[in-house]
Amino acid sequence: MALKTRDDYLASLKKMRPNVYKFGELIEDVTTHPATRRAVESHCLAYDAANDPELEDIYTTTSMFSGEKILRWNSMMQSAEALIGNMHVKRQNYRRSGTCTGAVCVGWNAQNTLWAVTQELDEEFGTDYQARLKNWIIDAQERGITVAGALTDAKGNRGLKPSQQPDPFTIVRIKEKRDDGVVISGAKAMICGTASSNEVFILPGTAYGPDDEDCALACVVPRDIEGLTIVEARGPSDGRDLNTPSGYEVPETGVTQGWLLFEDVFVPNERVFLCGEAQYTGKVVGYFSANYRACIGACVTGQGDVMVGAATAMARANGLSAKPFMGKLVDMSVKNQTTFGMGAGACALGKSHPSGSYFADELTAHSNKVLVATLPYEVKRQAQDISGGIVETGCMPSHEDFTNDKYGELLQRCLKAGECSSESRFKLARLTEWLTIGGGVPGCMHGGGSPDGAKLVVRFKTPFEEYVGYAQKIMGIDEKISEPAPAKKKD
Repeated sequence: MALKTRDDYLASLKKMRPNVYKFGELIEDVTTHPATRRAVESHCLAYDAANDPELEDIYTTTSMFSGEKILRWNSMMQSAEALIGNMHVKRQNYRRSGTCTGAVCVGWNAQNTLWAVTQELDEEFGTDYQARLKNWIIDAQERGITVAGALTDAKGNRGLKPSQQPDPFTIVRIKEKRDDGVVISGAKAMICGTASSNEVFILPGTAYGPDDEDCALACVVPRDIEGLTIVEARGPSDGRDLNTPSGYEVPETGVTQGWLLFEDVFVPNERVFLCGEAQYTGKVVGYFSANYRACIGACVTGQGDVMVGAATAMARANGLSAKPFMGKLVDMSVKNQTTFGMGAGACALGKSHPSGSYFADELTAHSNKVLVATLPYEVKRQAQDISGGIVETGCMPSHEDFTNDKYGELLQRCLKAGECSSESRFKLARLTEWLTIGGGVPGCMHGGGSPDGAKLVVRFKTPFEEYVGYAQKIMGIDEKISEPAPAKKKD
């Protein structure tokens, strides 16, 4: 099959039913509207890379089903090498776009997670979930589509279970089971890349118990399916003129986060891969988060690479040599490599599931998520430090003022510092601002789940008593040193 191109991708989006809103406006064409076109362009760059002889090895692979060359983000990941290939795609995407490309990321991980879970389900219940999934994956590979992944629900009151919520719409759930499919209703929140996606893979947001079987749902739907309304969130860069020429206020790339509102959406059986089996939701979340939290280290590394470059260029644009800042720049690079290396380590330490799906080591992957929630902020701080107050204090004039007929030339003279033009310094300052406090910031803290949630997994996966045994054995201590009993409260 021929690899899909940028033009194929754009044409597929243009054919879709308009169902994306922002600022109260229905977006008729996500490929051209100023609120979404930058996110679409970020994904276009992935298609460009897949058709680039210098990058195709990263962005393409061979289908295990057809034996043909396909886009890597539609592939099965059945080895440590394949999972690290996921990381290379993520890092390159950030290097080339400076931002997140969720529609060539999350759905990819979802299909691999469900490949394992559906095999287990079929073995226990005699269902045909994996056959359904296989048919969909083969079709997705042939069409070369982008697929967003939707896990996070609006959740409602965090202190209540889904079945106790006063408003059931806060969690996507199965409203009705029919012979030919299911009707679903509810909301998914903060879902990346939906405006740029052809389809959306829905997974349970957490592990559910028997009382919440209606929330145990995994399925995939066209992004423009009837009954689905998508509301794009207001991002940090939305205050700027979205029609500003490329490279001034914000780059020609970007990210969108959507609220997905499902109102009695019918999903046919062939697109349903988990339907009420609540006992398997923990496995879905566990398998998914292990791989996602291993590979997310590559996302922040790729953006960190751009920040190192931007900080170096900003020092020069300010009229300074980058050499005095080399210690800080090296420190930034070390932090970048730490999250990438730990993610790759989690992949290398992983294991194969009987289905063939490959999953990263949980302890290492979730430890990496904790680093992802800390180290990138240090890289951002150092990028601001090196670049100077022009990128961080909010003192930069707008593009309209910078080019104003009356006083723009005076501002341009003020912004001339080094040998480069004032225009280049303006653009670099805006880029660094965008990367460190604007719309280019990836979800380091809560993207892919919270660091506190990751720490819980680390706590449960760390064999503390085994480690105690190592310590005691080294010193020849045979007696059992137990946890002291809780002190009794005084009356």
